Amino acid sequence: MKIISYRDKNIMRCKNYHAAQHRAGDMAIIGGTSVRDDEASMATRAAWLHYAGGLTQAEVAKRLGLTSLKAHRLIMKANQEGLVKVYIDGDVSECVELEQKLSSRYGLDYCEVVPDFDSEDLPLKALGISGAQFLRREIERGETALIGVGHGRTLAASIEYMPRTASNNTRFVSLLGGLTRKFSANPHDVIHRLAERTGAEAYVMPVPFFANTVEDRDVLFSQRGVREVFDLAKSADLLMVGIGTAEREASLVATGMIEMSEIEQIQKCGGTGELLGHFFDEKGRPIETALSNRTFTLGREDLKNRRTVAVAGGRIKTRAIRAVLGSGFLSGLVTDERTAQALAA
Repeated sequence: MKIISYRDKNIMRCKNYHAAQHRAGDMAIIGGTSVRDDEASMATRAAWLHYAGGLTQAEVAKRLGLTSLKAHRLIMKANQEGLVKVYIDGDVSECVELEQKLSSRYGLDYCEVVPDFDSEDLPLKALGISGAQFLRREIERGETALIGVGHGRTLAASIEYMPRTASNNTRFVSLLGGLTRKFSANPHDVIHRLAERTGAEAYVMPVPFFANTVEDRDVLFSQRGVREVFDLAKSADLLMVGIGTAEREASLVATGMIEMSEIEQIQKCGGTGELLGHFFDEKGRPIETALSNRTFTLGREDLKNRRTVAVAGGRIKTRAIRAVLGSGFLSGLVTDERTAQALAA
């Protein structure tokens, strides 16, 4: 298996962009050592699109506004640099600048902006690859003993793109109830997939995300097994979460967790973004809804001053992400370039 990497020490580096691809038996990655900064940045972008995004050289050229010959030369230049690694070790300078802007504007301790592969409304592949690499790094560092995990398509994609990784004594715990009203629409059960990929101990909450009534929630919450998992979630070293919308097309509606009438009521209350079942308006202010007292999740008090990293992006979620960022509950964000540009505007 051939593995390629370009490492450019002249490009500002904050994070690593990692990607694995199985095209013609190759796995490739990029960085650069002898190219000018601008050309190195463009080479990194071209290589990311070609190897991780699976675009042909002609598609890369069209995407970057280059001639096919120029795109070919950029990719060949990366190959000729000759450093071999399993992941992309180069940063696109434009993305680094966006990381710095978002970190400054929203008070983030960690921010990773990944190049887009295409114009999808929800760039699951790009976000999934980066989310997977972030999680894998956390596990391999061995400093995060307990990771709390949220829900959603983006987190599910992160697990899908994560290779089998030894748990390194890391444990996982669900941050919210995960049973749905529609079994056939069982949401992205990332906690089970994580346990399968890592062999780690994983703890789930055997309750729905939202109870039918406040009384039902109180009864279930009084069960010792449920309380023990909640207490464990409160002690997690890292919370890895997704961000939801308050639109009619929201995943919470699609998976049968809540009814259309309930999301419409949330909209009327000003709901824009959702984090672990908590809804926020466009200014990041929490809103109370009919669901607030029926939710099986960590309370807002439990989310304060925590290491909480969201993996979220896409045009359809920009408003929701901005709302959750405004709440001050996030310490980190992994997002795509287009979304980052909108958030930084």
